[in-house]
Amino acid sequence: MIFADALPRIKTFLRPTRLAAATTALLVRLVAAFVCHRGRLSASQAASAIRSQARHRAQLTRFLARDHWSKDWAVLTAVADLLLQQEARRAGTWALLLDQTYVGQQGQQTENTFSRANYRPRPKKGNRKNKKHAQRSCHGFVCGLLLTPSGLRIPCCRAYYTVGYCQTKKLPYHTQIELAATLIRQVAVPAGAAVVVLGDTAFEAAAIRAACAERGWTWVVPLNPERVLAGPKPRPKVLSLVGTLAADRFAAVRLVPGQGPLAAPRRAARCRVGPQAKTRTYYVHPERRAVHNLGDVLLVFSTKDQPKAGEPVRVQKVLLTNAVTLTAARVVELYDLRWQIELFFKELKGTLGFHRYRFRQFAKVEHWAQACLVAFCYLEWYRACQLRRSALPDERQRWWRWQRSYGLSLAVSQAAEEADLGRLYRLAGTPSGQRKLRRCLRAALPREYRPAG
Repeated sequence: MIFADALPRIKTFLRPTRLAAATTALLVRLVAAFVCHRGRLSASQAASAIRSQARHRAQLTRFLARDHWSKDWAVLTAVADLLLQQEARRAGTWALLLDQTYVGQQGQQTENTFSRANYRPRPKKGNRKNKKHAQRSCHGFVCGLLLTPSGLRIPCCRAYYTVGYCQTKKLPYHTQIELAATLIRQVAVPAGAAVVVLGDTAFEAAAIRAACAERGWTWVVPLNPERVLAGPKPRPKVLSLVGTLAADRFAAVRLVPGQGPLAAPRRAARCRVGPQAKTRTYYVHPERRAVHNLGDVLLVFSTKDQPKAGEPVRVQKVLLTNAVTLTAARVVELYDLRWQIELFFKELKGTLGFHRYRFRQFAKVEHWAQACLVAFCYLEWYRACQLRRSALPDERQRWWRWQRSYGLSLAVSQAAEEADLGRLYRLAGTPSGQRKLRRCLRAALPREYRPAG
């Protein structure tokens, strides 16, 4: 990208942040790098994302080290509110997806890293002293993704601080579950919106249920295998109910991409809808039970294998929810949305470059992550602006509805290139414009790399 204002409507998008002009210019550079980069992203590449205003990578890293512009994820909250205004009057189901993502870091001097898992087999006892193994460590982020009734995706995030990092920085320590509960309490939704919180087994914790109860929200999570039924001891496990289920008690639930009341949040690609769509069939059975420490909940036993009469049912997943009046088909359809946060992580890392950083100071990492999520919000906002155009043909409307980050970044890059070409055409027609272009070419390199003269 040649000119900073070539990124379509970027000033309008960042206006709610109320940042200083110099801060906005550097943030625009980061957003342009996340959206328009090709190949492997780095701080050096981000510094030169706008060719007419190239900067040294050290200036960008110093900017990331400052916290006055991004304290408490304030910038992300401001642009998320801009997206929320698009959905203020829409009726329907809202879904808040919760999960954590990790970015591997192997530097011994890198702040706030922790070991999450050891995937490689431990060497034999006789070889442990003869071979060196690199320390496997990572940074952790607890993320929430709010899906609106029309399919907009609004992210929120909190960084996980280790115990040692909190002691060094004199910060209170919070577990990842506590951070997720904080997101539930702080995420903004329209008054009276029906919100369903979805997560994996880790988010079946009491802190998550308490946060949902405070806001009157529904939650749907998979069953922890150690859960037991309510009643006097010895309490049988909930999974012991599986042996009593007969095949004729299971009903088929079919999910077709691009169809149903939740088709917009799924945002299925054009190649996955239509007569050749792959239908997924689940066989489900609901039971209302009292579970120890959970109270009265709805259990939904689910399997992809069609149950056969006279044979034991092979239950693959048990979902539980506090909304005991929901049907089993509705619970399965809602929980199917949880996969959207996995796709969200894939887009952050595979398309935008969320994990492409090498900083020792974790403050820079946190601000890099926030800038990446701001870029994600920018793509979602740009898509919403295109869908609001009344003169947009139906075919283009359908195209914008199923686009994800990769297609949106290509569309934004093309719009920026067209804006650059138009400005180059206007400048090249006059002698003064040609002088401006020559100055832009000289400014395309950082000052220390520009040729003399």
